[in-house]
Amino acid sequence: MTLHTIAVSLNDGILSVTLNRPDSLNAISTEMADELTGVLNAAGDARVVLLSAVGRAFCAGADLGSAPDSPVDAAASCELAMRQHYNPLMAALMDLRIPLVVAVNGPALGIGCSVALTGDFVFAASSAYFTQAFVNIGLVPDGGASWMLPRLVGKARATELMMLGERLPAPTAENWGLIHRCVPDGTVIEAAAAMARRIAVGPTVALGLIRQNLRVGQEKSFHEVLECEARAQCEAASTTDAAEGARAFFAKCLPQFKGN
Repeated sequence: MTLHTIAVSLNDGILSVTLNRPDSLNAISTEMADELTGVLNAAGDARVVLLSAVGRAFCAGADLGSAPDSPVDAAASCELAMRQHYNPLMAALMDLRIPLVVAVNGPALGIGCSVALTGDFVFAASSAYFTQAFVNIGLVPDGGASWMLPRLVGKARATELMMLGERLPAPTAENWGLIHRCVPDGTVIEAAAAMARRIAVGPTVALGLIRQNLRVGQEKSFHEVLECEARAQCEAASTTDAAEGARAFFAKCLPQFKGN
């Protein structure tokens, strides 16, 4: 697959995916959405995904090109882009079977904010900010923001973000529990990469199941979650990493997980 809008590398189990349209502040075109979806759906032997961006912004939102002349054409174009390009991208991010670490180096706007917040560990530079700017141009948040934000920060704060369309500085985002950590400018990539390296040597199958169970826990009843946990535990227990964990426990040494 030839990539034009992102850069990808796989080293030591870390699949590094970098948004690479700095001249457009990494706005997500339909081409970028498709490239990201394809890479995520073919993660292969990766044990963790590290998502970052080049330039001064993480992502300026969706890039739909020039607006059609009529409202009817604009609506049709918007719906087509969402259903065929942006929604599949968000589904691929949420359905990942391995952990996702995100480094937010600058502004994360619109769907760029939603993309960032799918991370299990989101690091943001202190000067970065998050904005659900849709209302400022007469639109509604998309990219799953209406599902994610109330679960991350509660309905009142989600309403504030979505209806007022104001900037949320990274330090406040950390205080609200929206992200994992706010770090000094210039250190966000290093901080996120350090977390990715830590995750990459962990029990990959178990970590992926934890990721999915956390999501299930937000959607289903307590008793349904118990059943999901039982199935996940059975799958995790069948891995060689679980056997290695038990061996290391009784030997009183650190386990050497292989990711399977």
